[in-house]
Amino acid sequence: MNAHTATANPPTARGLPWPVWAMLALAISTLGMVGWQRVAGGPPAEAVDITWQRALHFEDRPNGDVAVVDAQDRREIARFQGEQGFLRGALRTLARERLRRGMGPVEPFVLSGHASGRLTLSDPTTGTRIPLESFGPSNVAVFAPLRDAGRTPQRP
Repeated sequence: MNAHTATANPPTARGLPWPVWAMLALAISTLGMVGWQRVAGGPPAEAVDITWQRALHFEDRPNGDVAVVDAQDRREIARFQGEQGFLRGALRTLARERLRRGMGPVEPFVLSGHASGRLTLSDPTTGTRIPLESFGPSNVAVFAPLRDAGRTPQRP
């Protein structure tokens, strides 16, 4: 081999250039740290930035409406009429997971607001979470008013 055909990164004793070994070491250490964090029981990254939560029941009414009931005081705080495709689809996803695990509708779902402005709808009984912003602003707008729905404004 002459000087013109030599590579800039000569192979190591194991046959791979040192940058490849460095990238492998970085990937393995990253996976190790993530695994350790999960085993250590630290909170999920999403749980750290939650600024508010509201426990809600969603109930079908005989006329086809979906009533939203506050889990704390059992008052109806909102009602959705008509098709409501996204709302019904999100609720169906959570309910299907409960059904698959043999659970019923007793426990409420939780709507959470994050410091970043994101909203998630989750089921604490199954651990299923739906990041609502993933489906676009018009679909987030369906759930956003439920944060304060039915609450009396505080007077100064």
